[in-house]
Amino acid sequence: MDTEFDVLGFAELHSNLPYRNRQIDTLVALFGEPTQKTVSSIFIYGHTATGKTVLVTALLATLQVPHVVINCVECYTSSLLFEAILDNLSDHKPSAANGYSSVWHCDNLNDFLRLFRSLLEEKAKQGETVYVVLDKAERLQERDALLFAALLRLQELTGCNVCVILISELVWEKFSGAHGYEPLQMHFPDYSRGQLLDILCLECPSGHSKEFYRNYVSLLLSMFHLACRDLNELQYLAQLHFAEYCRPVTSGEANVDDIRKLWKNIEPHLKVALSTLYLRESSSCQVEETAHHLVKPGGATSLNISQTRANIEQPFYSKFLLIGAYLASYNPAKSDRRFFSRGRVGKRKKAIKTKTNAQLLGPKPFPLDRLLAIFYAIVDDKVAPTANIFTQVTSLVSLRLLSRTGADDQLDNVKYRCLVSFDDICSIGRSVRFDIIRYLYDYI
Repeated sequence: MDTEFDVLGFAELHSNLPYRNRQIDTLVALFGEPTQKTVSSIFIYGHTATGKTVLVTALLATLQVPHVVINCVECYTSSLLFEAILDNLSDHKPSAANGYSSVWHCDNLNDFLRLFRSLLEEKAKQGETVYVVLDKAERLQERDALLFAALLRLQELTGCNVCVILISELVWEKFSGAHGYEPLQMHFPDYSRGQLLDILCLECPSGHSKEFYRNYVSLLLSMFHLACRDLNELQYLAQLHFAEYCRPVTSGEANVDDIRKLWKNIEPHLKVALSTLYLRESSSCQVEETAHHLVKPGGATSLNISQTRANIEQPFYSKFLLIGAYLASYNPAKSDRRFFSRGRVGKRKKAIKTKTNAQLLGPKPFPLDRLLAIFYAIVDDKVAPTANIFTQVTSLVSLRLLSRTGADDQLDNVKYRCLVSFDDICSIGRSVRFDIIRYLYDYI
């Protein structure tokens, strides 16, 4: 490798990946010269967005050594993993022209080791080290235990100069069994607040001063740092709300040094973003469209995020099943005739008794036939009692919106309980134009 390129390449690598100089130097020392035998496996771990994958791939590209980078989420079976490694080593890319097929069909470990050894003998120049990078390595725990142990000892099993680099968000102790072999471990620590500030400021948009953008990022971190330290999420938030932060400046209402006015303008937007952190309830275009409805200084309009979140996305009939389940859980069975009877119900004089609020007592169990009776009474359409309805009840149980009481092997007299809160069921009722308050026994 050219010395001048070596110096320039590493200088660029250090500038693009700040606060990771120690990890870069350690990996370079472990790799050594291209023809030298390195360690058989390296385990790199750390939280999300701490620069693990980007550092390893950028370093291997800078060193110009043969390497393969595989995402274990995409290769969810052993066969796909084997074929992806072999395709990358042979510079083969599945495409429409080749029918998205692999060079070899490999579905067992013995064939993979044989083909891998033959490819390395052809590809590796003068015995250069070949690096196999497995990102999201925690997904390998779901596979055969023999596969994980073989990947750790790939150098020993093939007799070739190969190094396997495992990248994971879990510590090594979380990998069950440890497979009788412990690789060399390297930890990527979390970025501190000051380090996050410096890294985010590297993406200052053109046309704005670095000091102006740094003030914006500092305000952003003051609100989000305690709740989120994910660099990817913070980069997304900084890019998403920067246009709104600049709006008073572009409109002439404030100058770039008036931080107080800029903060008052962006604060309600950041509060909304904080309440929906990680949820991605709206795209960047929708955020810009709804920005005009947010509270401004002296204004009286706000965006009701709780209403959006409470609207549980379910099929149409599943929403009525949830409504029926809520009514069955919080209404006494004797009130069903009063609320859902088609004919006229005569009133009988009874002694007045003190009524206990069912919301305080919690949901009561109810049989399936009562749920279906309420469902057919409240739904407007004529729905046939098909297996689809029963399947949706099962889906609601799997989603923890309903719970089944009693033993799992009990087939007769199965009872359920509704787990949806009052605010959520009101939101679901509004989405299908059903006034649930009129049918609750507590409100009569």
